Amino acid sequence: MTKAPAWIDKRALLLLHRESLAQFGGAGGLRDEGLLDSALARPVNKHTYEGCKELADLAAAYGFGLARNHPFIDGNKRAAFLAVGVFLAINGHRLAATPVDAIESILALAAGSIDEAQFAEWIKRNLHGAADDPF
Repeated sequence: MTKAPAWIDKRALLLLHRESLAQFGGAGGLRDEGLLDSALARPVNKHTYEGCKELADLAAAYGFGLARNHPFIDGNKRAAFLAVGVFLAINGHRLAATPVDAIESILALAAGSIDEAQFAEWIKRNLHGAADDPF
């Protein structure tokens, strides 16, 4: 990747989180806005200050930050996975994992059974770019 990626807008993630709660249930609201800001800044900082250019690594940083920081009262794992998917989509890629594999991976990340680097490797194995898309 040569140019800076498109980043997730905080308002968009908040909207997706609310929609997720409306569809699947859970208590609404932020537990700690600072933790949300920290999670959203994590991939930006990795890109800017660590020189990280791999989309999968940056997507994993979103997932890790949201799943581990628990900024929301409920739905943190859903928000984490939504952030991963949205980030990849707005940068021309998509995940092609089975629903069961995706659920197991985000649960493992949230529980600490896998770390951010392992989650990034999982994303890389399941990543499809725009050129790979048959549609």
